[in-house]
Amino acid sequence: MPDVETPAFLRLPDLARRTLGGAVVHASDESFAERENLIRPGAPAFDPGAFGHKGKVYDGWETRRRRTPGHDHAIVRLGTPGVVHGVVVDTAWFTGNYPPEISVEAAGVEGHPAPDDLAAAQWTTLVPRSAVRGDAANPFPVADPHRYTHVRLSIYPDGGVARFRVHGEPVADPRLMVTGGLDLAALENGGGIIGCSDEFYSAPVNLIAPGLTRDMGEGWENARRRGPGNDWVEFRLAAHGEVRLLELDTGYFLFNAPGAARVSGCDESTADPADPRAWFPLLERTDLRPDTRHRFVVAGPRPATRLRLDVYPDGGMARFRAYGRPSPQGWEGLWLRWLNTLPEPQLRAALTASGAGEADLAAVLAARPMAGWDALPRGVAERLGDTGDGGRRPPAGSA
Repeated sequence: MPDVETPAFLRLPDLARRTLGGAVVHASDESFAERENLIRPGAPAFDPGAFGHKGKVYDGWETRRRRTPGHDHAIVRLGTPGVVHGVVVDTAWFTGNYPPEISVEAAGVEGHPAPDDLAAAQWTTLVPRSAVRGDAANPFPVADPHRYTHVRLSIYPDGGVARFRVHGEPVADPRLMVTGGLDLAALENGGGIIGCSDEFYSAPVNLIAPGLTRDMGEGWENARRRGPGNDWVEFRLAAHGEVRLLELDTGYFLFNAPGAARVSGCDESTADPADPRAWFPLLERTDLRPDTRHRFVVAGPRPATRLRLDVYPDGGMARFRAYGRPSPQGWEGLWLRWLNTLPEPQLRAALTASGAGEADLAAVLAARPMAGWDALPRGVAERLGDTGDGGRRPPAGSA
């Protein structure tokens, strides 16, 4: 049975969430309740009086009673591929119809595979066949260092699951970062939350989610501050680099937006973030307006790995963006993390597509985890580094 204590991985973002671009691309059966419910945001709802032509209406995924051998399964394409640290199989409201056991597998696949392609993929077990409880959030920690694009939930033999959460750390594909500049704080690019003073109403990871918010609940909101001080959020940037444009969006926060905000940066490759003197201003304390997308050009951009947003004295914010350009050191880090975390089948496919031969592939596999770009065979480094047409820059040492 899963651990009843609250696991640490729940602090990490749900990589499968629909609002991050996740999708349930295949299910063996969805006779009673549709598969898409698995990754909907929010807690599952239940109306005891809701019945349809197929029976009781559930806010989840429910299969028919299996009369043949085998089991049911659903495949989720992660909205943000990454390293999975834990999953939650939530059987809320399923009491006499939940699956007694589940298992979870993952695969890393190139491109945009169809369900038939995924059936032929090489799947790795993240959670072995395990018992679950009905009407409960069943958490399972995962210890696997690889980056995955798809996750498969199997239920034995059939039944219903309300929500399926896949918590982990995003790992961006640097091959897609061909424009040179990007949102260095964005979750989909590998940014993350390091700390937060208060998340009473909603989580700070919402600040770096894709797209605009649709309501106040999709942003970050703290409690009303009754004592001294102010609220804050600290971000880990996707890569070492210079932030040149900040966006502080208070959309939908009308009477509870911050009165003012300040943004600071720190380069932990040269200074200790625990030392207050290591932090430098990117945006001095500035008044904010309710329900407004504020954009500020950074007057003196400096390399940073962390940012801190201070709001005064409290209040909610919809989104936070930090547009800039990774440094050579930052590009190297992005590429190395991607190369080190790809599962072997996807690494083979990616390097083969770039023109690498078997000898180069064997050398990369033997060198992982690579601490520096120099560990790559020179031919592979040259193929992966620079397109030569402007935009993407080669990692340090690859030119």
